[in-house]
Amino acid sequence: MTLQEKLDRLLPRVQKPGRYIGGEWNSVTKEWEAVKTRVALAFPDIYDLGMSNLGLMILYDILNREEDILAERVYAPWVDMEAAMRREGLPLFSLETRHPLTQFDIIGFSLPYEQLYTNALNMLDLAGLPLLSRERDEGHPLIIAGGSGTYNPEPMADFMDLFVIGEGEEVIVELVRTYQEVQHLSREEQLRRLARIPGIYVPRFYDVRYHEDGTVAEVVPLIPEAQFPVTKRIVAALPPPVTRLIVPYIDIVHNRGVIEIQRGCTRGCRFCQAGMIYRPLRERPVEEILSAMDDLLAQTGFEEIALLSLSSSDHSQIEELVREVVARHGDEHLSISLPSLRIESFSVHLAEMLQTGRRTGFTFAPEAASARLRQVINKAIPDEELLEAAREVFSRGWRTLKLYFMIGQPTETMEDVEAIAELAREVRAIGQQAHGQRAQVNVTVSTFVPKPHTPFQWASLEEERRIREKQELLRRRLRGRGLRLSWNDPQETLLEAALSRGDRRLGPVIHRAWERGARFDAWSDQFRPQAWWEAFDEAGLDPDVYARRERPLDEVFPWDHIDAGVRKAFLARDYQRALRGEALPDCRERCFGCGILETFQDLRARTPPEAWGCPKVMRET
Repeated sequence: MTLQEKLDRLLPRVQKPGRYIGGEWNSVTKEWEAVKTRVALAFPDIYDLGMSNLGLMILYDILNREEDILAERVYAPWVDMEAAMRREGLPLFSLETRHPLTQFDIIGFSLPYEQLYTNALNMLDLAGLPLLSRERDEGHPLIIAGGSGTYNPEPMADFMDLFVIGEGEEVIVELVRTYQEVQHLSREEQLRRLARIPGIYVPRFYDVRYHEDGTVAEVVPLIPEAQFPVTKRIVAALPPPVTRLIVPYIDIVHNRGVIEIQRGCTRGCRFCQAGMIYRPLRERPVEEILSAMDDLLAQTGFEEIALLSLSSSDHSQIEELVREVVARHGDEHLSISLPSLRIESFSVHLAEMLQTGRRTGFTFAPEAASARLRQVINKAIPDEELLEAAREVFSRGWRTLKLYFMIGQPTETMEDVEAIAELAREVRAIGQQAHGQRAQVNVTVSTFVPKPHTPFQWASLEEERRIREKQELLRRRLRGRGLRLSWNDPQETLLEAALSRGDRRLGPVIHRAWERGARFDAWSDQFRPQAWWEAFDEAGLDPDVYARRERPLDEVFPWDHIDAGVRKAFLARDYQRALRGEALPDCRERCFGCGILETFQDLRARTPPEAWGCPKVMRET
């Protein structure tokens, strides 16, 4: 029985068979035998989530523009489909041509967060591939990974042949071209040549040495080709946006067109990894965004467009952009969203300009509710400014306001947590003045996880007992009509923290947890904490040591040989500022020498100074 015949038999018996059939509008199917290199782009979660991943779509577009390269997609099958595939002996296959993954030359995993690690192993196993890099040779596909979850690549070092550190738009083609030149060589020789490409990290060419207490002593390159440190790749100016986005047959998490209006952020929130690793700020010109929107709508027919950025209202021409968007598309019943708006009246003004029809919900993320703690995390929004923004939201017709907070941040006290409840109740009162009992305030409270390459990478995850005490306080205080509270499981947070701060010794832990049934760890109904804690115990390791140990400033981190462009010395100084309760202004107002401009000095010469959004660049140009 052929793969297609098996698939035809299985699909009527699984949830959402549309996840597995391919053939969507704008998907690219090339003649298999007519190309030199075949790349499978793998997202280790279900289709419904993976189809909303812009990074994968960018790489898909770039690779398929090359005549001698094809790129196809593969997503993690949901549990029912996995069981059926294993029962029928059906290997994991690509959507476009339904070729088994073993027939591809390169399999590239996108890893935006740590809870996808076991899914990546599961996909390799479903494909019939050895999980460990050292058990694969030149007869197997080259297994690579990239994404924000790989800025600490060490926990997955056993499984990936190489990691792409940083932005992939340019390096992905360099990597494939180099692979084409060395494809006839042994896997060891292939990796030696690939290791020369800037931004490529090949774990087997580095040795990790440990102190007696288990902390990392040093990471040592073993061959001349191994870069040290491995500096992330960036593009000097953002390339044109992807406009031929694939249109799914089924509903997905974000069923919309997306255009990235800028990359990077100058706000410097100390908990935020994205704000550090995506530096420097680069803006797209207004006319390029508008042209891309016209093309995207013509190519896809989407009825919703999101203008993406870490802080959309920070684009230097955001009001002009919004006015032009409304002028061109205001009468087309097109829904346009600006995620990640700052907490200010100007943001409400921008959102209102884009609104057509009934108001739904509006979202702010103060992260902390007390003025003191907002100084610590470097998100120093005055209380009155936040409340004034809430007044603007409710007075202009919105009935629901969503507030995002974090508990467990450095120096936080129970008084800071109490302030979350007080602020939420104040906001509800403002809403009730405008809408009576129809006003709704939804409060989402996550738990702080110290992330690599941030000022808070030295901090610790809070003890579970304290986390639960704070959650219970909020449950008591945020009751009543017009208030809704959601929070996350402290066990899930512990796993995320341990993996994000882990070293290479976590490879066997991930492997064993997967063997014990761990997969879809980001899904509450699938998360199996016991599988993880037993795997840690078998390896003689303690997740609390990774997650809940405050690090001294001079400790060598497992990720120190990965250079995100922001100096560790700057991050350490900023951590000390945080502990003193000192905030820093926006980087556009003053340069504090984080190091990003010096790291990429050669690229600055090829970039319009205004595109980098930094006054230091402006002065020196």
